[in-house]
Amino acid sequence: MATLGVDAEPHDRLPRGVLDRIALPAEVDWVMRSTAIDGSVHWDRLLFCAKEAVYKAWFPLARCWLGFEDVAVSLERPRGTFTARLRAPKSLLPGGVPVTGFAGRWRVDRGLILTAIAVPAPRRSGG
Repeated sequence: MATLGVDAEPHDRLPRGVLDRIALPAEVDWVMRSTAIDGSVHWDRLLFCAKEAVYKAWFPLARCWLGFEDVAVSLERPRGTFTARLRAPKSLLPGGVPVTGFAGRWRVDRGLILTAIAVPAPRRSGG
C-alpha cells in the first residue's frame, strides 16, 4: 500500500458549530439537503469522518498538515462511497505520481460510522 486512512466515529450529530468549521459551503448545503431526504444517517458526522480518513491517508505521503478547507468531499448516499478532491495537491506517491485526491468507502453499523481509504502502491515496471 502507498497509504491507508481509516476513521471511526459515533453515529451521532456533530456538536453545534463544528460543521461550519470543517465543511466547505457546498458541503454544508449537501449535508442539509441529504439530512432532509434521509434522516437515518448523520451526514454531518459522516462528512467529518471521511475528511479524517483523508487526513490519515495524506499525512504519511506529505508529512505536513492538511486543513479541512483543503479537501472537498463528495459522498454517495446509496453506494457507501466517497471521493475527496485535494484543492491544492502538494504531494507525490512513490514513483512521482501526484496526489490529487482519494476514493474511499463508508458504512454505518452498530452505532458507528466507518470510513476507509486504501491507495495501492504504484506498480513497478519491468517486474
